[in-house]
Amino acid sequence: MKSIIISSDRSGGGKTTVTLGIMRALMKKGFSVQGYKVGPDYIDPAFHTFITNRPSRNLDLYFMGEDGVKASFSRGNGDLGIVEGVMGLYDGLLIDSKYSTAHVAKTLGLPVILVISPKAQSTTLCAEINGIVNFEDINIAGIIFNNITQSYYELVNAVVNKNCSVDVLGFIPKNDKLVLKSRHLGLVQSSEIEDLNEKIDVCSELVLKYVDVDKLVRCFKKSGDFKNNDNYHMKNKRLRIAVPYDRAFSFYYTENIELLKEIGEVEFFSPLKDKKLPENTNFMYIGGGYPEVFASELSYNKDMLLSVKGKLENGLRCYAECGGLMYLTQGIQNIDGDKTFEMVGFFNGETHMTKKLQNFGYASIKVRESNNILPCSMTINCHEFHKSYVNLKENTIYDVTKRKYDNSLKVWKCGYLKRNTLASYAHVHFFGNLDMLDHLTDV
Repeated sequence: MKSIIISSDRSGGGKTTVTLGIMRALMKKGFSVQGYKVGPDYIDPAFHTFITNRPSRNLDLYFMGEDGVKASFSRGNGDLGIVEGVMGLYDGLLIDSKYSTAHVAKTLGLPVILVISPKAQSTTLCAEINGIVNFEDINIAGIIFNNITQSYYELVNAVVNKNCSVDVLGFIPKNDKLVLKSRHLGLVQSSEIEDLNEKIDVCSELVLKYVDVDKLVRCFKKSGDFKNNDNYHMKNKRLRIAVPYDRAFSFYYTENIELLKEIGEVEFFSPLKDKKLPENTNFMYIGGGYPEVFASELSYNKDMLLSVKGKLENGLRCYAECGGLMYLTQGIQNIDGDKTFEMVGFFNGETHMTKKLQNFGYASIKVRESNNILPCSMTINCHEFHKSYVNLKENTIYDVTKRKYDNSLKVWKCGYLKRNTLASYAHVHFFGNLDMLDHLTDV
């Protein structure tokens, strides 16, 4: 499968909008498209999946390691693969490019298309572009300018053609219909945007009109054959696995769900609409999402709250991440602190929403306490991103460590363990933590 990476000079440079428009435009040209996302992201892959009708896949070198990234990439299926980058091209861990989009480009041997949204500059823009092109040995195959007028495009196109060695493939004009709304943790989910199909269609038509799509397709390159790297599988334990999936809970990596389907039979349910857990469940995995946004609806569904609490009290094995942890507390207090919405109430204490990020970025977990689920001293790669905290009167088994840019360490405790339920704010990709998944599902 020939593929390409869509990157930018920064976050907010238009990667997602341009990626979605190109995906739909190529499909209109008759290509089948496979989406990928660099980094620990759930929302952008959902947009990809909406357009391509194929599950988008994450490529995260910190989470998954080089072999894991190659394995995930090899599971893609289509005529053309489009990898959406994260942040700026070279923005990686701390103050270097490790784990960045550029690092993924090198690992997979793929060319990069830069999306740049210039403003109030001309020749200086060329200095920036040349700096990006020459910073590391990356194959930057072309540039697409975003969110500019026709007249400004003609200027920057001329100045780049004169001063830079990289091809300009076209531009996306300013258009208010292309704006994707954001909230406190990023873009609003694809499932919540009623006119999403219309927005993507408008963007794809702009791509077809203003971008040289034929030239773009010639930039795609076939990567290596990485199927031999796919050693990421689990034995069948014949479990019945319940996974909440709706607008409140949708933060799941495709590969995590695939591994669970190898372990047993996965049944999805909705904490918003269903009245009880699926029958004969013996393992539950509650991923992240936006329970705070749908707190009123979750709170109103008393039957489900009681069903979940009862099963957990009776010893059901459960693993919950971030939003899943919040759901299992006694309630979620809104950001003003004047209203609390009742949740499952399995953990003794409440969740409090905040205006600032509490923890953000890659971190490492060490299992500190002996317990009945994970081995003591196990280490786990994780990622945190949340504007809330929990105040719980429960035991913790995790020491979580984040290394800062100045090499100092931030350490905090998490991993709330009660009966057979383990919950924390940490998001985990099981490709980098197969032993963890094996222990979690050792029911």
